[in-house]
Amino acid sequence: MEIMYFLTQQRPSTLESVDQLPSEGFVWLDIVRDTEPTWPDLVNHLTGVKIHERHIMDAENVQHPSFSDMTSEYEMMIFRGLSSEIKIDVFESKPTAFFLFEKLLVTIRPADSRSIPLIKEGLGKARARVPMRPAGLMHLILSAITDRFLGLREPLTLQLETWRNDLLDPRNPFDDWMTLMNHRNKLRTFEILCEEQEEAVVNWRDSTNVEMDDHITVRYNDLVEHIHRVKRFASDQQNSVESLVQLHFSAVAHRTNEIMRVLTVISAVFLPLSLVAGIFGMNFEYMPELKIRYAYFFALGGMTMLGGGMLYFFKRKHWF
Repeated sequence: MEIMYFLTQQRPSTLESVDQLPSEGFVWLDIVRDTEPTWPDLVNHLTGVKIHERHIMDAENVQHPSFSDMTSEYEMMIFRGLSSEIKIDVFESKPTAFFLFEKLLVTIRPADSRSIPLIKEGLGKARARVPMRPAGLMHLILSAITDRFLGLREPLTLQLETWRNDLLDPRNPFDDWMTLMNHRNKLRTFEILCEEQEEAVVNWRDSTNVEMDDHITVRYNDLVEHIHRVKRFASDQQNSVESLVQLHFSAVAHRTNEIMRVLTVISAVFLPLSLVAGIFGMNFEYMPELKIRYAYFFALGGMTMLGGGMLYFFKRKHWF
């Protein structure tokens, strides 16, 4: 557990321990999930408020979806974020729980969280914005988690472009359909995750008892817009995958039609030639053309002219 003390117009300081909440500023308790089983007792000691048993279970549940809830004494939000490593083929998410009091913010996070360590690192820089209230700090953390989702847009777009080129390349037929469909299913999971995030933040924003001035209201509205942007991107990616599959089959059908057209023209040209060859191949003793000296050459010439004429006719009709 890490304890940070925030005082107006000052850099936050790290405390070894805390016995009571300060009269000015606020305290942040950052707790790694499953490492501090007595954290509800510490919160109770600092605030005099007993965390609801159900909320404790929700905070410890790694499968819990994003949601928000509140009591008359504190407010709670669970917000799922990406796991430690960003992978375009795996959308693994883990929850971070927030407990918001007037002068205290408690976060219950996974051990491999990337966003909160980055927030702490940024708060130590001279030019970084230092939140003045727990709600401002919670917004800062939520924005950092959401920004990691925004970072997925470029690699996902590049991956889709690669698949598009592979699908439309006639020299290397694409056959890894299971990967493509699994990717679409993961995008749907990604979209549902964003929907839950958006619902949790909107519900908290519209129901909170925290005094929301214009400054903090704009920031949370911007956060909701960012989440909505990620959700829209996930939806667009799903549609692009479906369009890509349809485009591929359309291209395959077009190539098949072109092949069939060529084969049909060849068949149409050789069909009358086969008829002529069949007629002259009949074994009758008396056939008028058999006694003509140059009948063979006349027959070959006639067949050549017939085939050439048909090819010219088909070309004029743009049949090939």
